[in-house]
Amino acid sequence: MSEDDSSSNHAPEPEKRRSWLERLSSALSGEPTSREDLVELLRDAHADGLIAADTLRMMEGAIAVSDLTVGDVMVPRAQMVSLPADAPLLDLMKRVVESGHSRFPVHGEDKDEILGILLAKDLLRGVVADNGPATIHALLRPAVLIPESKRLNVLLREFRQSRNHMAIVIDEHGGVAGLVTIEDVLEQIVGDIDDEHDDAEDPNALIAAQADGQFVVDALTPIADFNERFGADFDDDEYDTIGGLVTAAIGHLPEQGEELTLGRFVFRVSGADARRVHAFHVGVLGGA
Repeated sequence: MSEDDSSSNHAPEPEKRRSWLERLSSALSGEPTSREDLVELLRDAHADGLIAADTLRMMEGAIAVSDLTVGDVMVPRAQMVSLPADAPLLDLMKRVVESGHSRFPVHGEDKDEILGILLAKDLLRGVVADNGPATIHALLRPAVLIPESKRLNVLLREFRQSRNHMAIVIDEHGGVAGLVTIEDVLEQIVGDIDDEHDDAEDPNALIAAQADGQFVVDALTPIADFNERFGADFDDDEYDTIGGLVTAAIGHLPEQGEELTLGRFVFRVSGADARRVHAFHVGVLGGA
C-alpha cells in the first residue's frame, strides 16, 4: 500500500469535521443569509454528533425568540392571579399561599387599574412586622406596563437590565390583556421550567402512551432514554436521538406516514417537514 493510499484511509472523518467547521466559520462571518440556513447548519452539527439534542433545542429556541412577541407567550387576563388592593392583609396572605406564585399584580376597584406588583416575601414581612402596614399600598413595587407587540428578545434584555421579573401586558385600548414573566421568556429557549409549586415532572414527557397501546415519541428523545423506557438496546455511539437513528436506518429523510421496523419496534412517522422528523408513533411487538 502506498503512502498516499494509507493516508486516504484516514481522511474522510477529518475532512467531514473540517467541512462542518468551515461552514460554521462562514456562518459567523456573514453566511448563511437567513435564519433558516443557520438552523439547518445547527441541525447538521447535531446530526454529525457535534452538539447534543438539548443544546440544539436551546439554540433553536434562542433564534426563535426574536420572532415571537409578548402576545405569543403571555398569561391571558382570564388566567391571571391578581389581588384587590383593599383586601385585608391576612385574606391576601391566604390567596397568595393557595396560588403558589411569588409575584402578583394588585388592582383597584377596576381590574384594569394596576396599582403595582406585590411580592409574596414583602407581604410576609408586612404581616409579621410590629406595627406593620394597615394596607397593602405601602408594600407595592412599581408595575412595568408593556404592549402585546413587544418582541421577546427586547423584553428579555429589559428584564435583565431592570431586574424586574414580571410585566403587565396592555392591549391597544389600554386595558390589561395579561402578564408575562421572565420565566415565560426563558421557557421559549430552554423548555418548561418547573418549580416546587408545579406538578411533578413527567419523566416520560417525550414518550407519551396512547389509548391504543402505542406511544408517541418525540424525535429528539435521547436513545438512552428510549432504551431505559422500553428495555431496548439501541446503540447511541453514532446517533444521540431516536430521530437520528431511524432516519439513518431508513436511508433518507422520511415523510409522514413512512414506517420502519427496528427489532421489536415499529416506527411510523407522525410528524415531519422538509427539514426533519418531529415525532413517531411507535408500536411494540409483543407489548411494552
